[in-house]
Amino acid sequence: MKYVRLLMTLFVASCLISTARAQYGVLWSFAGAPTDGDTPLGNLISDGKGHLFGTTRFGGHVQNSACRRGCGTVFVLSQAQGGEWNESLLYSFCGNYNANSGQCLDGEFPEAGLVFDKNGNIYGTTYGGGPGCPLASYGCGIVFELSPPLLPAGRWTESVLYNFCGNYANNICLDGNFPVSQLVFDPFGNLYGTTIAGGAGHMPAGTAFKLSQAGNGWAETVIYNFCSLGKGDVCPDGSQPMAGVTLDKAGNLYGTAQSGGAPNSTGGGVLYKLSPSSNGWTQTILLAAQFPYKLGSSPVAGVTLGPSGAIFTTFESGGPTGVGGVVRLLPTGTHTEFWFNGKNGQAPTASVLVDFSHNALYGTTSGSGFTGGNVFKLTGLDQQAVLYSFCSQQNCTDGLDPVAGLITDKSGNLYGTTASGGANSSSCGGSGCGVVFEIATETRQTESRLKFQMAGKKGR
Repeated sequence: MKYVRLLMTLFVASCLISTARAQYGVLWSFAGAPTDGDTPLGNLISDGKGHLFGTTRFGGHVQNSACRRGCGTVFVLSQAQGGEWNESLLYSFCGNYNANSGQCLDGEFPEAGLVFDKNGNIYGTTYGGGPGCPLASYGCGIVFELSPPLLPAGRWTESVLYNFCGNYANNICLDGNFPVSQLVFDPFGNLYGTTIAGGAGHMPAGTAFKLSQAGNGWAETVIYNFCSLGKGDVCPDGSQPMAGVTLDKAGNLYGTAQSGGAPNSTGGGVLYKLSPSSNGWTQTILLAAQFPYKLGSSPVAGVTLGPSGAIFTTFESGGPTGVGGVVRLLPTGTHTEFWFNGKNGQAPTASVLVDFSHNALYGTTSGSGFTGGNVFKLTGLDQQAVLYSFCSQQNCTDGLDPVAGLITDKSGNLYGTTASGGANSSSCGGSGCGVVFEIATETRQTESRLKFQMAGKKGR
């Protein structure tokens, strides 16, 4: 199936900047199992050749008793000379299904984005899948690698690098379980990520882990157990890290955990730093959300490193408006916030994209008072423009609920996904299966305006 871009020029008023201009296009509307993906939740990545790669939590060619809606996919989008975008499924999860245990040995339900190595192999995580998980019938999750085919018409090959819950004791996966984070490479070829559960803390509140090549395989090391501090349900060092970690040039890792951070209560989450040493890794809490959550709460997004040591992330809720915002932390410990108000967005769940040359940030909010989420631009954390409001089309054919972040190309155009909506509104439970979209920059708009004036059309 092929879809021609749905393009429109928008003039959107915001509360702080009078107008913003963006040209929006749907590059692909997912259709769901058994021919396509369903519900993209992670960030896209690009190979630098114009191809866009991502995952969907459901959908794919494989349907069985483990996941009748499909067990998830890895996909690629490529643009043809005529301007149309074509999609291919590189892999459908649960192709290796153990009927006796009901588990997908090759993984299922990928929720995070992907990462390339220098040879073009792709790495990612799946929330479920893997053998012998005593905590969940659908498995405790895996780390996988996809290798490109040797011949142009060949298939990508999956390898499972690690099965979580390989170290199980006292009803706890000491090595972690349920990874939903995107991975990151260090310069030495090691992979880092997080799990939202498991670990050796006083509560199994998640881990930060490292995967290193060992012989012909990979070995996992837990570099931090969340909820190692406190007692009961109190975790001053954070719990449940939903996002992955961000690596700086010195080898430090930065991330967020969606809860914890208070000395005497559950807390509203933390922004943390992990620093390596000869004695292991040391955690430093950079920001902690505590009641009444004036600083925000529930940080589920990754961390973006900005110029001069600045650190950016988002809080899904809290703040003076209660609906979340964007936070910038400077090396001095000073922090600055931009809070959404519902009308201009709410509940940001993804990291922000920093435009160093124009002193601007771009991001998404997963919902707002009047639409199904938006794409925004911040200048200096004090001026906002809404570049696009989703569900502006009938039946939300333009997409609904962008929970992932954005990437950009060399021309400054923005690309992202929505978890639902799209042209196939009757599929995937009636809410649509999600879309991949583009927001063109001003420089690109002039070039593309005559070429793509086919608003609302689609084809197969």
